[in-house]
Amino acid sequence: MSKSNIPEMTSYAGAASSLGIGTLTMNDWAILVGILMAILTFLLNAWYAGRRDKREQRLKELEEQELLSRILAQGMKK
Repeated sequence: MSKSNIPEMTSYAGAASSLGIGTLTMNDWAILVGILMAILTFLLNAWYAGRRDKREQRLKELEEQELLSRILAQGMKK
């Protein structure tokens, strides 16, 4: 038994994948694409929600600092 080289293994992998891909119908492909798009949409929304939360938190902190500055400034005027 001889050792398999990379081109031979690549050839076998290509043949196996084409055999697997060829067994899928258009409905199967539509389902797979739909599932993939749902997962990608979820991940993208989660990422943007995290960014929005950080942005809103930073804005809240800045507003609190501004309010505290105004209160302290009014206290010094009196």
